[in-house]
Amino acid sequence: MKKWKVWHEMLLPALFALYMYVLFKIILFKFSSIDLPFVWQQLQRNLENPIYIQNRLAFANFQPFVSITANLQRLSQHDLINLFGNIAVFMPYGMFLLLTSGSKKISFSGVFIRSLGVSLSLESLQVVLSMGSFDVDDLILNVLGGLVGYCGLKLGLTLKDRVLRMIDMQSMSIMLTKESNIT
Repeated sequence: MKKWKVWHEMLLPALFALYMYVLFKIILFKFSSIDLPFVWQQLQRNLENPIYIQNRLAFANFQPFVSITANLQRLSQHDLINLFGNIAVFMPYGMFLLLTSGSKKISFSGVFIRSLGVSLSLESLQVVLSMGSFDVDDLILNVLGGLVGYCGLKLGLTLKDRVLRMIDMQSMSIMLTKESNIT
């Protein structure tokens, strides 16, 4: 019981915070170091001169499946990394949502909404900070990743519970058989 409490109250939140740090680093900083003075400078510059934000929006993709279709047609290494990377980077998010929900048990739609919210925030920050471009297809792939992570873990936990119950029933049956043979 004590191990479970340490896991749920300390280790799991720490791992979730580390994951969110890595997520921000990957999406906003493209694996480079996090430079907060640079971020602050970008934010000030763009708020003082909204033309920078307008320029970023001019190159944004607001039409669903345009980037995904182009990536699937070209299928270069970069395209595959973009497609599967956007899914893979959000899979842990869906898993963490399930693991941290505790007794409240988050729903599929709850994971959908939260994944969409985080992805939309990150895509919007790329525009506001001039550190990337907005792409609605990234939203689609990120949300898909969150849902795949959630469903995969939920399925895994359900199967684990069923296997454990079957083992329990087998053990109980063996014990009852042995007990009836003794008497």
